[in-house]
Amino acid sequence: MTALQKAEAIRLRKGNRPIAALTAYDYPTARLLDEGGVDVLLVGDSLGMVVLGFPDTTHVTLEHMLHHVAAVARAKPTALVVGDLPIHTYDTPEQALDTARRLVAAGAEAVKLEGGVRQAEKVRAITQAGIPVMGHLGMLPQRVLEEGGYRKKGKTPEQTEAIREGAQAIIDAGVFAIVMESIVPEAARFLTASLSVPTIGIGCGQHTCDGEVAVVTDLLGSYPWFVPPFARPEADVAGATRNAVARYLLQVRGS
Repeated sequence: MTALQKAEAIRLRKGNRPIAALTAYDYPTARLLDEGGVDVLLVGDSLGMVVLGFPDTTHVTLEHMLHHVAAVARAKPTALVVGDLPIHTYDTPEQALDTARRLVAAGAEAVKLEGGVRQAEKVRAITQAGIPVMGHLGMLPQRVLEEGGYRKKGKTPEQTEAIREGAQAIIDAGVFAIVMESIVPEAARFLTASLSVPTIGIGCGQHTCDGEVAVVTDLLGSYPWFVPPFARPEADVAGATRNAVARYLLQVRGS
């Protein structure tokens, strides 16, 4: 399928089969997740923290994203490959389109950006060029410094309505799906029922959205130094790695 066909297939999942998305940052992980049947591989700017060791996503550059998108794309996955537009690479519609095109040239099939009403013209510029766009609303990691931390969203009717208005603006501009991050469950359910495109939740509670996305290191337990409170690890790769290293040292040193 083409990138547009893959994105449309995700859009048509609204109200039907739930969407399962995971982040991926390298070739072997992308292959393994795709072989497992994941629907969307998000090359997220979360790589700034869990791969590159930065304190937040605001340090991620376009060069970082291009490097990791290309690695994931080399796996030739069946899943839709979505690349994040890093901070300050989509400050204008023209810059947003240029950044999106560079990510597509590296292997992304769609791109994702954060924000609502203020981003509508940027979304429109990208979608009119034939590149699928995924939105991101609720808690916006690229604004963590402005907001002084990671805060739950949708706690009041006014907050929820602002998210809905932002969602409608980017839907009208052409997004095929929207990631909703750290929105309280009641608001996430309301928004999911209200919006015409799939919502993909992270930190919104279980079964409140049309699908879920997880950071792969949270799922695998491979980044033990920080685990979000909403994460549900299904493995202990960090523990397995430490045990393997201990056995290797025994083999090499003999004690």
